[in-house]
Amino acid sequence: MYKFFFKRLIDIVLSLLGIIILLPVYLILWILIRIKLGGPAIFNQRRPGKNEKIFTLYKFRSMTNEKDSEGNLLPDEVRLTKFGKTLRSTSLDELPSLFNILKGDISIIGPRPQLIEDMYFMTEEQRKRHNVRPGLTGLAQVNGRNSIDWDKRLAYDLEYVKKITFLKDAKIFFQTIFKVFKREGISEDGIDTSTNLAEYLLENKKITHEEYIRKKSEILWLKSYCLKTILLKK
Repeated sequence: MYKFFFKRLIDIVLSLLGIIILLPVYLILWILIRIKLGGPAIFNQRRPGKNEKIFTLYKFRSMTNEKDSEGNLLPDEVRLTKFGKTLRSTSLDELPSLFNILKGDISIIGPRPQLIEDMYFMTEEQRKRHNVRPGLTGLAQVNGRNSIDWDKRLAYDLEYVKKITFLKDAKIFFQTIFKVFKREGISEDGIDTSTNLAEYLLENKKITHEEYIRKKSEILWLKSYCLKTILLKK
């Protein structure tokens, strides 16, 4: 009953209350981001949700839009400013995701929504994490966040999916608040942006270079095909 009804009800009530109470914080952060990082203040990114349905995730932008002479974005570590690091370490960049919770894209508690590319590098078993709504925080986040490797992270996601209870969600919720205040598990080995799954698998020799290139090509083709399909429908 909790998993299929009360969990969603709690998401709606808490996200709505959070948005109303934090409205002044949203306004202040929006102004600061526009001043320090430029516009737009909101960062949108497509992520796989429940049953691998793609949705748009909202976050406050934590990096500049600096580009090289050829118009390509500079590496993350260059564009991530001290102000951006503070937004991430305090999880303030996550506040716009409350609107995703209210819409039903994600839940308060659940496996973190990863990149679409990461999904295609997961095994069939690991992709079962998408059987439920992704979450703003989850079991993996209170057990290390970005400081644990991908194998442990995905194992925690699958452990959560197997049995969802109110007590487990409540425990994760309060552990998250505690860890946010302590700023634990913010980065992986001192890096401010964690390695994506494809790079992790390649670096740890869990896939061959040929498999890496083939998967990357398939993803590029799929993105191109989806874009053409959208344009043809217009």
